[in-house]
Amino acid sequence: EPFVADEYIERLAWRTPGGGSRGGEAFDPKRLLEEFVNHIQELQVMDERIQRKVEKLEQQCQKEAKEFAKKVQELQKSNQVAFQHFQELDEHISYVATKVCHLGDQLEGVNTPRQRAVEAQKLMKYFNEFLDGELKSDVFTNSEKIKEAADIIQKLHLIAQELPFDRFSEVKSKIASKYHDLECQLIQEFTSAQRRGEISRMREVAAVLLHFKGYSHCVDVYIKQCQEGAFLRNDVFEDAAILCQRVNKQVGEVFSNPETVLAKLIQNIFEVKLQSYVKDRLEEHRKSDAEQYLKNLYDLYTRTTNLSSKLMEFNLGTDKQTFLSKLIKSIFISYLENYIEVEIGYLKSRSAMILQRYYDSKNHQKRSIGTGGIQDLKERIRQRTNLPLGPSIDTHGETFLSQEVVVNLLQETKQAFERCHRLSDPSDLPKNAFRIFSMLVEFLCTEHIDYALETGLAGIPSSDSKNANLYFLDVVHQANTIFHLFDKQFNDHLMPLISSSPKLSECLQKKKDIIEQMEVKLDMGIDRTLNCMIGQMKHILTAEQKKTDFKPEDENNVLIQYTNACVKVCGYVRKQVEKIRNSMDGKNVDTVLMELGVRFHRLIYEHLQQYSYSCMGGMLAICDVAEYRKCAKDFKIALVLQLFDTLHALCNLLVVAPDNLKQVCSGEQLANLDKNILHSFVQLRVDYRSARLARHFS
Repeated sequence: EPFVADEYIERLAWRTPGGGSRGGEAFDPKRLLEEFVNHIQELQVMDERIQRKVEKLEQQCQKEAKEFAKKVQELQKSNQVAFQHFQELDEHISYVATKVCHLGDQLEGVNTPRQRAVEAQKLMKYFNEFLDGELKSDVFTNSEKIKEAADIIQKLHLIAQELPFDRFSEVKSKIASKYHDLECQLIQEFTSAQRRGEISRMREVAAVLLHFKGYSHCVDVYIKQCQEGAFLRNDVFEDAAILCQRVNKQVGEVFSNPETVLAKLIQNIFEVKLQSYVKDRLEEHRKSDAEQYLKNLYDLYTRTTNLSSKLMEFNLGTDKQTFLSKLIKSIFISYLENYIEVEIGYLKSRSAMILQRYYDSKNHQKRSIGTGGIQDLKERIRQRTNLPLGPSIDTHGETFLSQEVVVNLLQETKQAFERCHRLSDPSDLPKNAFRIFSMLVEFLCTEHIDYALETGLAGIPSSDSKNANLYFLDVVHQANTIFHLFDKQFNDHLMPLISSSPKLSECLQKKKDIIEQMEVKLDMGIDRTLNCMIGQMKHILTAEQKKTDFKPEDENNVLIQYTNACVKVCGYVRKQVEKIRNSMDGKNVDTVLMELGVRFHRLIYEHLQQYSYSCMGGMLAICDVAEYRKCAKDFKIALVLQLFDTLHALCNLLVVAPDNLKQVCSGEQLANLDKNILHSFVQLRVDYRSARLARHFS
C-alpha cells in the first residue's frame, strides 16, 4: 500500500501507552516523545541497512549488464558469420539449379524426339496391321481398351489423309472403316452411359469423342435423350424451363464446352418444340377467329419472352441476349409482320358490332349524319344562329349513350394497347398505338358520343313548345362521365406508348380537336335547353298570371301570400336547378346556373313590366319577387342573387308613399340604376297619373 506519513504517526501514537485517550488513560506527552525518539532511531538504522543493500544490488546489476553486452556482441559476430555462410549457400544452390534446368532441357530435347520416334514406331506398327489386313494388337481386339484404340485410330486417320489415294486406297478405306466403327461404338457407349446416369463415364467418352468428327452427333444424341419424357404436361414453356434448369447443372460435368451444348439444346427446343406448338395454336384460329388468334398470339409471345428471361441466367456464350432474340423472332416473325393489320381489322369489326348490338337492343335505326357541303353549311348556320335546322326528333327520353357500351369499347381498346405494346417492333410502336387510338376516336367519340349529341340536339324542342320534355341534360351528364373514362385511358394506356415519339403531339391535337368539337355541340345544346326552360316558364306565367292578381277588385280581401304563377314557376325552376347540378360537375355547374339565373331574372323583369299595380297588387308583386329571390338562392350564384335583390328593391317603388319615392330611389340598391329603369317601374303604379305622384318623382 502507498505510504502515508499522517496515518503512520496516528497508528504509532495509538499503540503507545498514554499516547491517546484509549480506555480512559490520561495523556502522557513525555512517554509519547520518548516513543517517537526511539522509533526515529530505529527508522534511521533501518534506512542505513536498506541503503547498503541497494548499493550492493546496483553493483551487481552493473556487472551483469556488462556481461550481457559482451554476450550480445559475440552473438552479433556469430550472426554475421552465419549470414555470410547463407549467402554462399544460396549462390551455390542457384548455380546447381541452373545446371539442373540446363540438364533438364537437354534431357527433354533428347527425350521428346525419342518419344515421338516411339510413338511413330507404334503408329507404323498399327499401320502395318491395317496394311496386312489383319488387326492383331490387343488394343484393337480388347473392348475395354476402346479409349486407347480411339486415340490411335484418330491419329492414323489424320495420317491417312496425307497419303496418296492410288497407292494406299485400300488401307485408307480400312482405317476409315475402323474410324467410323469406333466412333459409332463411342456414341453408343455414351448413349448407354447417359441412360444409366453414369456421369463420369459420359465425361470420359465425350472427352475422347471431342477429337472425332462425330462429336456433334454425340451432342445431338445427348440433347435428344434429355428431352425424352420432358414434355409430358400441357405447359410446354414450364417443361422447357425445368428441362434447361436440370441440364444446366449436368452439362458442365459432362462436356468441356457446356455453354455451346446448352445453347444448342435451347435452340432445338425453340425451333422444334416451341415452333410446332405455336404454329398449332395460332393456325387453328388465324383465319376463322381473329379475337382468339390475337389472344393466343399475345399469350404465346408473352410466355415465350418470359421463358427467354429465365434462360438469361444461364451461360450461353458472349451475346446470349441476341441469341435468344433471334430464336423468338424466328418463331413469330411470320405472325408479327401483319399483326397490326389483324388488330385494326378485329378492333373495327368488334367495335361496330358492339355499337350495332346496342342500337338493335333499343330498336333504333341509326340515322345517317350527313357530310359534305350542305351539311357543313347547316352546321355553320346552326353555330352562328343557334337555330334548329330540320325537324325535331322525339327521342322518348333516350340519350343513346350507354356506359356498358363505352366500357366494352374501352376494354377492347385497352387489350389492343397491351397487345400492341408487347407485339409491335419498338420502331413501329408509336405508329401502331396511334392507329388503335384513331379507331377508339372513330367508334367511341364519333360514332357513339357525337351521334348521341347530334340526336340530342335534334330532340331539343323549340323554345315556344308547351310541356316540352328536356332530355339533353341527361346526354350532357352521360357524355361527361364517358369522356372522363376516355381521358383516363388516354393517360394510362396510350401515353406510355407514345410519350417519347413525334406521335405524341399528333395524338394530343386529335384529342383536343374532338374535345372542342363536342364542347361546341354541348354548349349549343345547353343554350337551346336553357331557352326551352325559359320558354316553359314564360308559358306558365302566361297561362297562370292574371291581370287581376296585381289589381284586385277588393283591395281589402286578398287572402294569398303569392300568386299561383309564382308558385308553379319556382317549383319548375327548382327542379331544373337540381337537374343541372346532377348533370354537370366543376365550374360548368356555376357557369350554366349563372346563365339560367340571368335569363330567369330577365324573364321575371319583363313579365312584371306587363302589369299595372294597385297598392295591394304591388305588395303581392313584392311577395312574388321575394319568393323568386328565395328560389334564386338555390342557384348559389352571387350575381343572380344580386339581380333579384335589386328587382325586389325596384318592386318597393310600386307601394312606397309618393313622398318617399326620392328617398327610396337614392337608397343603396337603387342609387346606381339608370333613371329610366326607375321611371319605368313607377309608371306601373295605377296612381302614376296623379299629379302628386308625377310631381314627386320628377
